[in-house]
Amino acid sequence: MYPLHCLLGCAVGEVLGLVIGTALGLATGSTVVLAIALAFLFGYSFTLVPVLRSGIALKAALAVTLAADTVSITVMEVVDNAVMLVVPGAMTAGLATGLFWASLALSLAVAFVVTVPVNRWLISRGRGHAVVHGIH
Repeated sequence: MYPLHCLLGCAVGEVLGLVIGTALGLATGSTVVLAIALAFLFGYSFTLVPVLRSGIALKAALAVTLAADTVSITVMEVVDNAVMLVVPGAMTAGLATGLFWASLALSLAVAFVVTVPVNRWLISRGRGHAVVHGIH
């Protein structure tokens, strides 16, 4: 099974960051930075919490989480933010528009399609979420 919980956490953070930044009227750059920060926070925490529940000490759990998720979240964030930035008007469309939500859905779908093969490749080489699979 691929690290869908990590990708889900990343998506939750991305959506929250874009929604909060747009709702507050932040500049595009600030909104992207907020979305990336929240994507990493949620992506890591969606892996870290189950690893901690398995009885691993915090320091070791953090190391496993960073090893498992960093490449995946980075790829996801590069792709979904690039799509949002490339779609004309998506970042300034506002929360009440179909353009904002359609662009966000498209960006997450494209990022997912790109990130899953990256995760497959990492797992096949004993990296990424293969590290976490040994714990569960």
